[in-house]
Amino acid sequence: MSTADDGADRSLGQLVASATAEMSALVHDEIALAKAEIRKDAKRAGIGSAAFIVAGVLGMFALPVLSFAAAYGIHNLGLGLAWSFLIVGGAFLVIAAVLVLIALAKLKKIKKPEKTINSAKETAAVLQNAKPHPRAEPVDHPVLESVTRSSV
Repeated sequence: MSTADDGADRSLGQLVASATAEMSALVHDEIALAKAEIRKDAKRAGIGSAAFIVAGVLGMFALPVLSFAAAYGIHNLGLGLAWSFLIVGGAFLVIAAVLVLIALAKLKKIKKPEKTINSAKETAAVLQNAKPHPRAEPVDHPVLESVTRSSV
């Protein structure tokens, strides 16, 4: 007997129950597949984030070492040690100043959300002119009268 013959012998309720069960199984399988894919991507994202954090920490540890190396490298060229450290420190200050200027230039380009402000003003103007609908008078109802009102 084929599955088409089985469908002809079953009642409408049995067919609906079967379809519901199959749809439920399909949805559960799709959810399981999505969980598996998300789990794999979440693990990759976690490993990637950890790698970025470790790289940042190592970069922070490397900065002073490289600063000392640059200062001693300048000192080996014949300049005094104090002047070498001042040159390296000055280079850091120049880099910081350039980054501040870039940040200020970017921040000055930020504009107010004019469309949102205008829309909010229009909405406020419309709402100021709107009048509330009057409430209907409560109807005396024996069931409602027996309900005690809370004063809280």
